[in-house]
Amino acid sequence: MVRRDRPEALRDAALTFAFIAIGLAAWEFAAARKLINPFYTSRPSDIGADFLQFMLDGELFRHLAVTLHEAFGGLVLGTLAGIACGLALGKIEWLGRLVEPIITALYGIPKLALAPIFILWFGLGLESKIFLSALLVFYLVFFSTFAGIRSIDPDITAAIRLMGASRCQLVTRVFLPSCVPWILTGIRGGIGASLLGAIVGEYMGASAGLGWMIQYATTTYQIERVMSCILALLLIGLALNRSLNACERRLLRWRPDAS
Repeated sequence: MVRRDRPEALRDAALTFAFIAIGLAAWEFAAARKLINPFYTSRPSDIGADFLQFMLDGELFRHLAVTLHEAFGGLVLGTLAGIACGLALGKIEWLGRLVEPIITALYGIPKLALAPIFILWFGLGLESKIFLSALLVFYLVFFSTFAGIRSIDPDITAAIRLMGASRCQLVTRVFLPSCVPWILTGIRGGIGASLLGAIVGEYMGASAGLGWMIQYATTTYQIERVMSCILALLLIGLALNRSLNACERRLLRWRPDAS
């Protein structure tokens, strides 16, 4: 893994912050000068005030808890299923040749268009949102794990088998460690997919959650509240990705420094 020294990391953070600040300032200026219609886009100052009020009222945390419950449930279930299927189909060649084309074909079906069917099957509760999130995550993790298994050098596997390793040892000591970077790549995409599944599920039918709040605020033309919910999702996604980066550094300490 490439590791940057502290001054370089601070410089990059400062440049990112400056870029964001310039963009927000330009947005504020354009809205104030009526270069863009604030009725449709609002302005950063109004969004910040609404976000603070949203948080102080406790409404943000109530709706956020519902959405995170659905997203985390889908992320965990989809990740476990994706890893299990990727390992099985990657190592059992005849099963992979049989099932992988089917999974690829099913992947082409727009999952979001199936959301009404999931609600019909599982109802308007958490189950339908978790299932939709899990389905979106599953494909990303499965394809990453499957590709990781197929990338393992068969000579290494054969050599370890000659040394007397059991099938369980091959899975835990060779296959899974070799696939960790691939799996983490799938999970990284799965984080956004799980949130997307939860939000879309809430669009289709819910009584709480950030997706429900976005839909309600849109129908009542509360653009500041819509932007506040989007800001909350952005911050949650950023926090989850930072956590995944820390987990990746810990799990991949064995890899040599690319520098």
